[in-house]
Amino acid sequence: MIKNIPKRWRDLSGQNSWKNLLYPLDSDLQKYILHYGAMAQATYDTFNANKLSKYAGSSLYARRNLFSKVGLVNANPFKYEAVKYIYAMANICVPDAFLVQSLSNDSYCKQSNWIGYVAVATNEGKSALGRRDILIAWRGTVEKIEWAKDIDFPLVPAKGIVGNGGDNANVHEGFLSMYTSSDPESRFNKTSARDQVISEVKRQVEQYKNETISITITGHSLGAALSTLNAADIVANDYNKPKDQPKKQCPVTVFNFGSPRVGDSNFKDILQSMKDLRVLSVHNVPDIVTRLPPVGYSNVGVELHVDSSDSPFLISPGNISTWHDLEAGYLHSVAREGGTQVTRDISLINKNTSALLNKYLIPTNWWCERNKGMVQNKSGSWSLHDHEKDN
Repeated sequence: MIKNIPKRWRDLSGQNSWKNLLYPLDSDLQKYILHYGAMAQATYDTFNANKLSKYAGSSLYARRNLFSKVGLVNANPFKYEAVKYIYAMANICVPDAFLVQSLSNDSYCKQSNWIGYVAVATNEGKSALGRRDILIAWRGTVEKIEWAKDIDFPLVPAKGIVGNGGDNANVHEGFLSMYTSSDPESRFNKTSARDQVISEVKRQVEQYKNETISITITGHSLGAALSTLNAADIVANDYNKPKDQPKKQCPVTVFNFGSPRVGDSNFKDILQSMKDLRVLSVHNVPDIVTRLPPVGYSNVGVELHVDSSDSPFLISPGNISTWHDLEAGYLHSVAREGGTQVTRDISLINKNTSALLNKYLIPTNWWCERNKGMVQNKSGSWSLHDHEKDN
């Protein structure tokens, strides 16, 4: 049941910094976290990571079909419409796992990658959530966890993100480059991921300024880091306020999963001082990514610690990949909190892993396009069709 969520949404979004809601995990907050985690998982489920495809690095599904194709419509009261797709690139060298490049000479995305989406609660979703929610979901890395060894980038000034008050704040150079890079010759990144998101947020805030609204940002891994930068940017630069109603700011909340560290202690202090911003960072105890980079960086936000290593559903002890996986390491662990009943379908654990015990008879790594996108033509030959365009 979700009947309490519309009444409690401000508390669930961190108005009181989740005081007395985490240990034990409040049942409404559990549903809330799982909802935003599922919206982050959607960025993986629609991402084309097949380097043999000319569309590698793009979304498999068009915006109009996104939530139906990734299984977020049936029996889900939290209805949204995807209104903007986001693309990112990097003007510096970043780990290969950050950006997937097609092997085709006719690559669709070139140096860009689809990195997430902006969505807005429909009228039905607004009723279930208690307000009009503007949601931003950022995609994380899709390759093996070995990328983490290459995550140790220098810290660089964050002034452009956190405003004039951030003269002494520094953030991870790689994450910042993914967020702010652009190329006038690019098909998808004539403007940066940052500018794409901010322009859409401003449009939605203006459109719904006479309603009760919120901005919620979610992501996992790299996506969690980008979520943190994005949230700080929105609040520091007043993008959560209508132009003609500067005192009507809306709350901005981040639900992060498996986030690496993003900035230094000065960056952390600035985020903590932002009265409209709340960050809930979910950490799986055995996941090393939440402790990286190890030197010069600080974790931000309120932390919810879960532990996948003691789950009776998972093959023990697990490994660094399953501990970091959003479904197996994080959403399953959140679903186990607060009681013996698991509140999320355990078959989802094996979407992209083989972590679930064999006795449950769920195929491993089962999330894929039928025949991997190969379609038979009228001539009897087969070809790859793995990209859906918006009208």
